[in-house]
Amino acid sequence: MSKDKLIIFDTTLRDGEQSPGASMTRDEKIRIARALELMKVDIIEAGFPIASEGDFESVQAVAKIIKNSTVCGLARAKQVDIERAGDAIKPANSGRIHTFLATSPIHME
Repeated sequence: MSKDKLIIFDTTLRDGEQSPGASMTRDEKIRIARALELMKVDIIEAGFPIASEGDFESVQAVAKIIKNSTVCGLARAKQVDIERAGDAIKPANSGRIHTFLATSPIHME
């Protein structure tokens, strides 16, 4: 990869719901994902599939419709999270799992 290549990793679909009272429907996430793809965003972090069935379904829905961007699922560095994220992004043309080590009590559960 060229040193001049800028890679854009967008977290709007996941991080955008971190504010109290902020949430998006699956259809809203799909519309935003399509807009990000049109803007040629390289990687779209679609959600945290282990968090809920709704989050899993949203990530999977985004993975099914996005063709040119890489679809990413967030996962704690736990086998169950990684497997769930893998299942959610399986339909993607290009998938990625973004792992993290939990430090907050709520994420360590």
